[in-house]
Amino acid sequence: MNSPFTFIYSAPEDVEQGKLYPAVFLMHGMGSNEHDLPGLLDEIKDQCFIFSLQGPIVQQPGYAFFTIEEFGKPHRHVFDQVIVHIMNFIQEAITEYPIDAEKIFLMGFSQGAILSKSLAFAMGKEKLAGIVALSGYIPEFVKTEYKKHSIEGLPVFISHGTYDMVLPYQWGEASRDFFAEQGADVTFQSFEDGHGVTPDIQQGLITFLKEHF
Repeated sequence: MNSPFTFIYSAPEDVEQGKLYPAVFLMHGMGSNEHDLPGLLDEIKDQCFIFSLQGPIVQQPGYAFFTIEEFGKPHRHVFDQVIVHIMNFIQEAITEYPIDAEKIFLMGFSQGAILSKSLAFAMGKEKLAGIVALSGYIPEFVKTEYKKHSIEGLPVFISHGTYDMVLPYQWGEASRDFFAEQGADVTFQSFEDGHGVTPDIQQGLITFLKEHF
């Protein structure tokens, strides 16, 4: 891989010659790393390729994918650049591994959820089979200034904690509504907790991915 990302990946235990598999691309939250999210997918790791990216920016105690100009507003030039790098990474993975290009899924938490939601519009239903966005939002410039590809019918799983003190719960609801307005097939799961992933949310996203694999 020529990508600038550090990453880890897993493959199905018995990869059949000539068979193509779904792939899930994971993006962690601010201050975390590429080891944070793969464990959530242990139940389905033999059904797909899983690529977990490390953010390129040092953000103690881990890494970040982009920097913030102000609350809820990423630095546009940094954000745009990482969006392009992730799209290139996905395309490169498709050419190097036995991946079904029609079964590409994105999954992210916090910063990773923000990227997953934004990439849904940057890539569209022609290149994505679904996204999982855990506790994030859609930047205003993505809504108003990005060239948005069609997401009509795109499966979208969004979760957000009602007691989230990092990114307000209302931002999760706003994302749900915006995706629905654009014609996406939205599954929205709220939970009475903070900025995290509960066992119920984990089971919900597993069910979602299994259904669309």
